[in-house]
Amino acid sequence: MPTLSINFDPAVIAHLMKASGEDTVHVTLTLGTGGQPSSSRKVVPHGPLADLMRAGLLDAGTVLTFHQRRANRSGRAVVTADGQLVVDGHSTPYPSPSKAAEAVTGNVINGWTLWHVADVEGGPTLDALRRKLESSEAK
Repeated sequence: MPTLSINFDPAVIAHLMKASGEDTVHVTLTLGTGGQPSSSRKVVPHGPLADLMRAGLLDAGTVLTFHQRRANRSGRAVVTADGQLVVDGHSTPYPSPSKAAEAVTGNVINGWTLWHVADVEGGPTLDALRRKLESSEAK
């Protein structure tokens, strides 16, 4: 039987140490050969969030949240390296902010105006980040 060896970057271990029991932690595994990890292959973001990620306005691992007071519902998602969103409680990543929001709300909804960057006080919406990118490109 082959031996399975899993090596974690120290940043991953630090993140796991800070996670609470309610956090969802996503880990991606890649195959290595001959006991050595496979060559680092940079994941290229694609889809609707790709431009924000390439511009450095959104990073893999960024936590997005929303709260709808009137409907009394909240959502939390994490941006993946390839530009998708993994929503808490869902095993499949979503290709767009709106599809991720729909997975939480059950309604067709504009995810660009709903999702906020969580780790910034009063964090900007994805739409605000998109407008910031567009205004910087216009200059």
